[in-house]
Amino acid sequence: MIKSIENKVKLHNGVEIPQFGLGVYKVEEGQTVIETVKTALSYGYRSIDTAAVYGNEEGVGKVIKESAISRDELFITTKLWNEDQGYDRTLRAFETSLKKLDLDYIDLYLIHWPGQDKYVETWKAFERLYDEGLVRAIGVSNFHEHHLDRLLKNANEHPTVNQIELHPRLSQEALRDYCKSKDIKVEAWSPLAKGRLLNEPTINYIANKHDKTPAQVILRWHLQNDIIVIPKSITPARLKENADIFDFQLSLDEMNQLDQLNMNERTGSNPDNLLF
Repeated sequence: MIKSIENKVKLHNGVEIPQFGLGVYKVEEGQTVIETVKTALSYGYRSIDTAAVYGNEEGVGKVIKESAISRDELFITTKLWNEDQGYDRTLRAFETSLKKLDLDYIDLYLIHWPGQDKYVETWKAFERLYDEGLVRAIGVSNFHEHHLDRLLKNANEHPTVNQIELHPRLSQEALRDYCKSKDIKVEAWSPLAKGRLLNEPTINYIANKHDKTPAQVILRWHLQNDIIVIPKSITPARLKENADIFDFQLSLDEMNQLDQLNMNERTGSNPDNLLF
């Protein structure tokens, strides 16, 4: 049983990532993101997931710099935006992110979307950053099997993580199985389907049985499926609630009931349609 927010997952290069963290998508730069990250850290969160396009790397970096928590206890992820793909542009964009975060290194750097045809070239720059020790692990986001197939055929370093939209309505079992076969860990963005599942009857029935909220049941489903999860909230009470999922366990039957909610229903873009 996963009993603590401190639980970590070992990536194939030996680096360990917290299985539970905070995503800061659409968290406003400045005081909002600063207070959100500060509050999360006070509740035991140690993994913060940002991105160049979120526009809040500076706020995240400010909290890290001012925190009493040592840097090696924190796990910071950021992502390369679409327009910065390509070898040279990737290296410049990474420098910008590193400067905004005001860090010496980043724990995990992800290609945000595969796009059309530059991600192999982009990956070569990622490998260079990894070789130079500026990044502890490199990975991708929103990659389907065919994207990963092409990348793996041209890569010296395999991705450690594939961050994808994933929740009970979009369980992505085939892609998860593929990633497992390649020793690529799966990380879920929009793990609560942007709140669309919070009134779902099956989830509410299971939540009532455990005296938990629907969000807590969904997040527990992720953990028990060996998925890394980064729910986003700016509300202190919700940040605390999301992290309070380590004192109960879903039964195999309950896990199966949640699995059966899949409808291949996305809240975001299909990566095959987001071309640039």
